[in-house]
Amino acid sequence: MTTTTLTTFADLGASTAVIDALAAQGITQPFDIQRLVLADALAGHDVLAKSRTGSGKTLAFAIPIVERTVATDGPPTALILVPTRELAAQVADEFAGIARAKRLRVATAYGGVGLGEQGRRAARADILIATPGRLIDLASRQAVKLGHVAILVLDEADRMLDMGFQPQVDRIVARIPSDRQTMFFSATLDGAVGHLAGSYTRAARLHEVAAPIETVDEVDHRFVPVAPQHKIGALVELLTAERSHALVFVRTKRGADRLTERLRAHGVRAVAMHGDMSQAARERSLERFDSGKADTLVATDVAARGLDLDRITHVVNFDPPSDDKGYVHRVGRTARAGRSGTGVTFVLPDQQGDVGRMASRLKLHEDFEREGLTTPPSRAVYTAPRRRNSLLGKRRRPRF
Repeated sequence: MTTTTLTTFADLGASTAVIDALAAQGITQPFDIQRLVLADALAGHDVLAKSRTGSGKTLAFAIPIVERTVATDGPPTALILVPTRELAAQVADEFAGIARAKRLRVATAYGGVGLGEQGRRAARADILIATPGRLIDLASRQAVKLGHVAILVLDEADRMLDMGFQPQVDRIVARIPSDRQTMFFSATLDGAVGHLAGSYTRAARLHEVAAPIETVDEVDHRFVPVAPQHKIGALVELLTAERSHALVFVRTKRGADRLTERLRAHGVRAVAMHGDMSQAARERSLERFDSGKADTLVATDVAARGLDLDRITHVVNFDPPSDDKGYVHRVGRTARAGRSGTGVTFVLPDQQGDVGRMASRLKLHEDFEREGLTTPPSRAVYTAPRRRNSLLGKRRRPRF
């Protein structure tokens, strides 16, 4: 793990114009990931950074990009790939102030918006923030040229792999000059993510800001036993009693709509967000939630990926996550950048075993048992021997 004694943006090499733009936003001291990454990134080195969402990583690549990019009238010379349209919009917001200080144009490209105007803006941008699928659409139509990209960032690379974007990312990287700076930001650098990072970077400098345990330290973890017929009532009581600004996770898109309607019937100012909603509808829900007009956002896992909203005080797993990684991702939406937050998981009687084992693996067994729940013993897993037959290597289409 890399360490450094540099403590200010000036020490790290940021210009006066950028420092002043940051100060105008109330940002005067760098976070840990920024202290680690900025010097190498400003020097043009490839960077591998392991850091969770909410740690300040966006400015860790935004500042070097703004400092190293020269204003032109396009095509883009810096490209940031992100997994979701919500994250694209949020990254663009963080770029806005410092990019304006250097007279740089920033554009976004993501689905749910018309190709024409989006392509024209992207073609003239100095810095382009895009989701892989939409960028492939624009590049295939020759609306955006990628041959001048000198800096490439993959943000939340592990999420891009989880969402099946590697083929699109590979096609994009093949269009970009190999003589470029590449920065790779991910919550993990193990397995397939680490292999991908190695294939995209050269002599990369590794930096890591990791929690000492596998989940979020600043979160108050609570596991609440509930009966099915009391689940809605327990949620309404939680949301109203604690004056929370809550992100509530459910398993399905229909479940998000149904729960939102039932919460509204109980006087809770709730909005939904899921993949079947149009981009405009999703943006309206986010705007209402972020502005405080709504205090509860009900979302599915895919819709909530990449969200970086400062106002979230509570994350509620109305439906428990399917695995340990899902739990860490969900509760990581609160306790941002050193703030505190609360993660609440509702546990039905038939879910106690699976949720308890997950809590034990994440070293949260004491939190799990605090409400009278019992941590079950670890479950032995039988792994069947691999068969050598014609089915090996073939994937079955998943059923939904």
